[in-house]
Amino acid sequence: MDLDLFGWIVIAVCAVMVGTTKTGIPGLGILVVPLMALVLPTRQSTGILLGILVLADLFAITYHRRNARWGHVLRLLPAALAGIVAGYFGLKFVNDQQLKPIIGGIVLVMLGVSYWRNRARGEDTPVPTQWWFAVALGFMAGITTMMANAAGPVMIIYLLAMRLPKVEFVGTGAWFFFVVNWLKVPFSANLDLMTAESVKLNLMMLPFIAIGAVAGIFLLKRIPQKAFNVIVQILAAAAAIKLLF
Repeated sequence: MDLDLFGWIVIAVCAVMVGTTKTGIPGLGILVVPLMALVLPTRQSTGILLGILVLADLFAITYHRRNARWGHVLRLLPAALAGIVAGYFGLKFVNDQQLKPIIGGIVLVMLGVSYWRNRARGEDTPVPTQWWFAVALGFMAGITTMMANAAGPVMIIYLLAMRLPKVEFVGTGAWFFFVVNWLKVPFSANLDLMTAESVKLNLMMLPFIAIGAVAGIFLLKRIPQKAFNVIVQILAAAAAIKLLF
């Protein structure tokens, strides 16, 4: 791949951040999406990032193998699969130049929803927990993860509504995305987003993913979550705005 030193550094940093978000700090992954699209062709970046996510998922489910609430995972999956199919057909009609602002827009919308939930309305704001809430968020997660690997904030909103303890929160999200990301692989391969070349790059990033996964486990119980989320959301918004122009 035609990458300069800065491009390699960005991808390596993104691999560390993916590992961290998978094992310990939900929300950090939203920053990875626009950063990858800044140093790679936009469509290509989605396939490479998917490979990194799949590898990071292996670390996450190993550590959180007993921490998932499977009822929530199974509740979301049918609608998420429908969203993946919708996103797959959407990508068939979107070229690289059109996808870049779409990814930027998706990230900004997801950040806006997260901000509304956590800041404008407060942590204790009631969130619907009826079946249609799971269907709506599951479908939204499926379509945004297929088109932009940007479903993290959607899952965060759902899990916050379920009032899960922190460890089960992370574990449930880890298993959900492990299943969803593997469901995306054949669709991405069919669209030539995942290739032998992209898989080779993914494997080169494995040490950085491992570093991030260990860091996530270490940080899970130590970092002030509120302050961290504010910083990450500001950085993600700045990177997403860059994609729009």
